[in-house]
Amino acid sequence: MNKLTKLSAVILASGLVLAGCGHKGLEEQRDKKQLTYTTVKDIGDMNPHVYEGSMSAERMIYEPLVKNTKDGIKPLLAKKWQVSDDGKTYTFQLRDDVKFHDGTSFDAEAVKKNIDAVQQNKALHSWLKISTLIDSVEVKDKHTVALHLSEAYQPALAELAMPRPYVFVSPKDFKDNTTKDGVKAFDGTGPFKSGKHKKDESAEFVKNDDYWGRKAKLNKVVAKVMPAGETSFLAMQKGETNFAYTDDRGTDSLDKDALKQLTDKGEYKTIRSQAMNTKMIVANSGQKDSAVSDKTVRQAIGHMIDRDKIAKEILDGQEQPATQLFSKNVTDVDFDLPTRHFNTSKAASLLDQAGWKMNNQAGVRQKDGKDLTLSMYYDKASASQKEQAEFLQEAFKQLGVTLNINGETSEKIAERRSSGAYDLMFNQTWGLLYDPQSTMSAFKAKNGYASATSGIKNKKSLYNNIDEAFKIQSQEARSAAYQAILKQVEDESIFIPISHGRMTIVTPKDLNGVTFTQSQYELPFNEMYYK
Repeated sequence: MNKLTKLSAVILASGLVLAGCGHKGLEEQRDKKQLTYTTVKDIGDMNPHVYEGSMSAERMIYEPLVKNTKDGIKPLLAKKWQVSDDGKTYTFQLRDDVKFHDGTSFDAEAVKKNIDAVQQNKALHSWLKISTLIDSVEVKDKHTVALHLSEAYQPALAELAMPRPYVFVSPKDFKDNTTKDGVKAFDGTGPFKSGKHKKDESAEFVKNDDYWGRKAKLNKVVAKVMPAGETSFLAMQKGETNFAYTDDRGTDSLDKDALKQLTDKGEYKTIRSQAMNTKMIVANSGQKDSAVSDKTVRQAIGHMIDRDKIAKEILDGQEQPATQLFSKNVTDVDFDLPTRHFNTSKAASLLDQAGWKMNNQAGVRQKDGKDLTLSMYYDKASASQKEQAEFLQEAFKQLGVTLNINGETSEKIAERRSSGAYDLMFNQTWGLLYDPQSTMSAFKAKNGYASATSGIKNKKSLYNNIDEAFKIQSQEARSAAYQAILKQVEDESIFIPISHGRMTIVTPKDLNGVTFTQSQYELPFNEMYYK
């Protein structure tokens, strides 16, 4: 019995039970001032200066100085700003009508205390280049603050606009004048306040009636924890929850069959975002005892992946095949940089060239008496990654390559990415809000892809070119520098793009104001309302 049939049986059974209880339509029974969404994981520690909480939840509570939009950087808690001629000082004029949820005034002193608190723990934020460049924060007057950098860094505003860590907690919540060891409460400046939280069960976010901006139309947003799959599906069916979306880790609570069942019934609709990230396979050039240390083998792998078939048959057309590492809607990447296309003849020729000859009797490629065997790791919480890994395992086998696939937790995958203990792994770019600078910075970061790029030729010049590109103020020149960097890593076949990932939302048909931001990690719940 396939998944769709199973779900149909569940729906039939649940429908009979509900009918026997005099069940009303979902729209009729719904609280029009509350939204309840499913999440596979508890919201966690909502201290935004660390990385243990749900970003989508934190975004309801905390705000940065500026926001990143499709039209560029716009004011938020800062009304305006100036950048010094040398690009090293950013001076912000703050709003004077903002208060934290506990009534404390938001001012320049609060900004300094928060940024200083983040910097006290800057080793944790080393993946974010601005954290390594902040020299000092200067209070000019009550509502003016200057941020001094050690060198010019053009993406500074983009990184200050991120959902964390440079967002603001009431100084009264600090512990011993810092946040690195936790906070006393979760008081931000955002449109919702933190409400009741039952760990691993549910969390509430309550409308902030004193919000400085446009107030939320919903009185409450509730996050309800439940396993992905049939449990989440049934909760949506029964109206226990009425909203689901792709979460912080790229995980969907509902699979494609469940989506179809819910939308076919007519009470829900599915909305998908623009391309938010790129799903990819990372080939570790620094794995010295592995065949992937050979550039020619990595190039062959680039021709062994049928991304069109993956997108159509495994991803059900919900994501587009990726023809380059960053989609063209990423800032400063409005250029074409085609990747290697699926071509088994070309792949076989490259493997032959690398010395891995097919042993027809054994059914595998061999070199110096050794079989061509590679390890691939994927996030075991992702059903689509597992299915893709199994598909690639069979496809590689046809070319004489043994692919051992291993599902692990996302935390373990991140550890492998840092340590370099892998041949191939599934991963994704940081995302639209963060890119290209964050993913490109990660090319050389120890907790990023330093191991993956460590075996390539001229890596020092690559790393230097990345640093220099971030200093360029001219958009045209910066874009050209990015193109040259991406061309080098594409030639080395380190990052093999598969598909451009999107956020998926399942929502009641009568819920309006459902939009996306530039981030795959947040949603503007404050703009949503029922008809």
